[in-house]
Amino acid sequence: MDATTSTVYFEKKGPENTDKTISLAKKRADELGIKSILIATTKGDSAVKASEVFKGYNLVAVTHSTGFAHINIQELEGSKRKTIEENGGKILTSLHSFGGIGRAVRMKFNTYELEDIIANTLRVFGEGTKVAIEITMMATDAGLIHTTEDVVAIAGTGRGADTALVIKPANTQRFFDLKIKEIICKPLC
Repeated sequence: MDATTSTVYFEKKGPENTDKTISLAKKRADELGIKSILIATTKGDSAVKASEVFKGYNLVAVTHSTGFAHINIQELEGSKRKTIEENGGKILTSLHSFGGIGRAVRMKFNTYELEDIIANTLRVFGEGTKVAIEITMMATDAGLIHTTEDVVAIAGTGRGADTALVIKPANTQRFFDLKIKEIICKPLC
């Protein structure tokens, strides 16, 4: 059976697309009966908005690992964490699937590892596409979503959300089993 869907392309990347991205993601999740929603978040703004829209869903807000930007610092603001959790969202803070030891080797020896090559290849489709795939694997690895059901993953370029994908999840060690089933929206550039 052929499915007809449309993709929304934003003229510009960035946080000005957050509300529209979350709205489009909600509409498509409802059409497909998807109940697991992932959203990348740094300080918590996008995840707070998503937690209000996706009440009653399995919403997982995926943060940077503690120490990502500054040693021993978690960037997700405490008040926003509280709001997300009060709205029924879960918070996942873990090592990035395309980071970790490979990033340490790159930073120490100024060389690239396989994870960097994969991440940079995915960035050809946009930063949000790379992040949406990465947070899907992270949430799968943490057991917060299952490989047996599709998810909607929301991410962005820098701050805010500008990309939403329908994804068949996979664990990081089974990366090539992950499938992008639909692009709901993304920036043109």
